[in-house]
Amino acid sequence: MVKIAVIGAGFMGRTHAEAYSRIELAQVAAVCDRDKALGEKFAEDFGCSFYEDFDTMAAECEFEVADICLPTFLHETFTVRAAEHGKHIFCEKPATLSVESLDRMIGAAEKAGVNLMIGQVVRFWPEYRTAKQMRDNGELGELNYAYGARLSEHPAWSEWYRRPENSGGGLFDLHLHDIDFFCWMFGEVESVFASGKKNELGCWNFVNSTLNFQSGQSASVQGVIEMTKGYPFTMELRLTGSKATYEYIMKAGANLEDVASARRDTRVYGQDGARILPLDETDAYETELRHFVACISEHRESEIIPAASARKVMCVMEALKTSLETGKQVAVDYGKRQLLV
Repeated sequence: MVKIAVIGAGFMGRTHAEAYSRIELAQVAAVCDRDKALGEKFAEDFGCSFYEDFDTMAAECEFEVADICLPTFLHETFTVRAAEHGKHIFCEKPATLSVESLDRMIGAAEKAGVNLMIGQVVRFWPEYRTAKQMRDNGELGELNYAYGARLSEHPAWSEWYRRPENSGGGLFDLHLHDIDFFCWMFGEVESVFASGKKNELGCWNFVNSTLNFQSGQSASVQGVIEMTKGYPFTMELRLTGSKATYEYIMKAGANLEDVASARRDTRVYGQDGARILPLDETDAYETELRHFVACISEHRESEIIPAASARKVMCVMEALKTSLETGKQVAVDYGKRQLLV
């Protein structure tokens, strides 16, 4: 049995706890949050202990995994602290807001000999996994066009999210999903070009990106996190090949918290016409966390999202930010990871 402490009792923390409750080898042992009322309600709902202080919890409570579901600007601090306490770490995306910061997180985990996995959940989303599988096994033929989009109202979360230094805005929190998927599918990116618009607080919340991969493939990605009020949370994926086109469209409620109300449609268009694929009800968060728990139980790093892969995506995100700020095409610099002394 893998015992988990959830750090952060908000929406994502509860999402993870609900997923763990369906995983036979997992048990939520504790929750940590500075909001006492929120934490105590979480503890009551999931039958675990509540702590307001992480170090006290690490000293008093028996657990192997720290699942970090905090605001992005706190991820590095708590990842390093968890590693220092010898805990394996699952950290929600975005891992952090710079390659330098992620290097410190990876270095801390390596120094402590613990596992670090970043929750880039699209790699576990059933329709995206199907798309990659169909591309990899040749069902789509030679790929000529790749497009992804994610459109949302601004989340109705606390004020921390609205500041770019805290969340990275739509660029890091929303756009990253599709960037990550195409990096997973096509490999290393050679160069990027991005255009968009900042909001009044300086967040890049309106972004159009072009990724040019070392393989010669390219992909177009659109991300908006300030759609007009009432616009449904939307995900789109379109892969056009010489044999067939794969298309996935999802429209939910105001944001991802309303995903249960989503209308999802997946079709493959080929020479014989359109084929509607059956709806896959698999919960991506459960699939992701089930995989992570298996990795911990089997003493191995994730082969789907190893830390080195998450780092490469962060390098692409930095290049996109530079392109937005300069208006120029930018080469992706993967560089050498800075090691902890």
